[in-house]
Order: sequence, then structure tokens, then C-alpha cells
Amino acid sequence: MPLEVTDAADRHRFEAHLDGSPAGFAEYIRGQDLVVYPHTEVSPEFEGKGVGGALARAALDDARARGLAVLATCPFIAAWMRRHPDYLDLAYQNRSQATD
Repeated sequence: MPLEVTDAADRHRFEAHLDGSPAGFAEYIRGQDLVVYPHTEVSPEFEGKGVGGALARAALDDARARGLAVLATCPFIAAWMRRHPDYLDLAYQNRSQATD
């Protein structure tokens, strides 16, 4: 069974399942114009299997689809964005500088 990431909106987080087992999550606080990603967690037995990256991509793709700026206070999400510069345009800091 493949890696699956879903938006568990009632829990305010994206959840990853690998082979049907809970593998990790990325929490969010979603507002009208901004989404904050404060914490991402991957279960130790699933580390190194692409779970964190899949969570980051799903969360950021969702922000893009909703037209939201991203404030990544989670070190993992922030680092993932730096490694994938095609997502840096979502960063709150970049958007606020563009409107100044």
C-alpha cells in the first residue's frame, strides 16, 4: 500500500499513512490569508521513507490551492521549503516584502 496523506481538518493537521499504519502528521493553524505550520512529526519507524516530505508537499500544495501565505515555524517545514525553492513564493516573509 502506498504512502497516503490526507487533511484531517477536524484535527487541524495533515496525516500520513504508510501501508495502512499512521506514519506522521503536520499540524496547521489556518486563517483567512495565512496558514501557520507549527509542528511536524514522523513516527521513528517511518523515518527516512519520505513521510516528512510528503506531508510538507501536501500541506504546501494545499496552501497554494487556497491562496494562503505560509508561516513555517516548524523547523522541518521551513527547511523543506528552502530545499524546494519552487515553494518559497508561499512564504509569508516573501509575500509581505512583495507588497511593501
